[in-house]
Amino acid sequence: MVEQGKYVEAGGIQTHYHEGGEGEPLLLIHGSGPGVSAWANWRLVFPILSDQFHLYAPDVVGFGYTKRPEGIQYSVDLWVSHMISFIDAMKLNNVSILGNSMGGALALHLAQRRPDLIRKLILMGSVGLSFPITEELDHVWGYTPNFENMKRLIRTFSYDQSMADNDDLVELRYQASIQEGFQEAYSAMFPAPRQRHVDALALSEGALRELNIPTLLIHGREDRIIPLKETSWKMAQLLPDVELHVFSQCGHWTQIEKTQAFTDQVIQFLNRMKP
Repeated sequence: MVEQGKYVEAGGIQTHYHEGGEGEPLLLIHGSGPGVSAWANWRLVFPILSDQFHLYAPDVVGFGYTKRPEGIQYSVDLWVSHMISFIDAMKLNNVSILGNSMGGALALHLAQRRPDLIRKLILMGSVGLSFPITEELDHVWGYTPNFENMKRLIRTFSYDQSMADNDDLVELRYQASIQEGFQEAYSAMFPAPRQRHVDALALSEGALRELNIPTLLIHGREDRIIPLKETSWKMAQLLPDVELHVFSQCGHWTQIEKTQAFTDQVIQFLNRMKP
């Protein structure tokens, strides 16, 4: 998998995406963060999951290499509509969705709006309910570009603090955050005060109780950005058809810190037939 993928028009937006593998369709929706793209989020799991599924990993509008229409106003409704348009453009049906963090919230909103499109959901470190915004998430959304700020964010994202000592990794993520148009779009998405953006991504408890789609929740126990107890743990009490897997010694980067164990969970869940 390389950083440059393909383009398709989805909802009037030239949408950059990665595609690979064969089998049942699996849509991968990345999270938010400075310099984030589908490639940055999924580069480690893509080769593993593409052995069993036909993967589609788009850059949500405002992120990565998807075109940014002039004057666009970023919102949950825009992002969800963009993902539905992408599903339509790729002629997918009965698609499962793997959503990371903000991407998990978008998957939930998409499933609420168009349950007819969805087979199963996997939500990783996902927003889904409102919670008091963490200081760490506030820092992620309020990022201003410099090397030291990126180093601090990597410490925040990961349980293994030594990841921030890898200057090559820090430099890679920093350079991604300052590519032309990336930071300008990102800073327009989550202006302070930022609690309102958490609330906008959330669904009500009643809406979650009605979402009868098989769902796997995956969360790092030491996630300091999206707190386990206020999100996945609570959603596990509300969703009608749900499983929860918690990784110890793991922060917000489950797919990076627990790559093989994470993909094992995803593959087993998607391949499991209903009794």
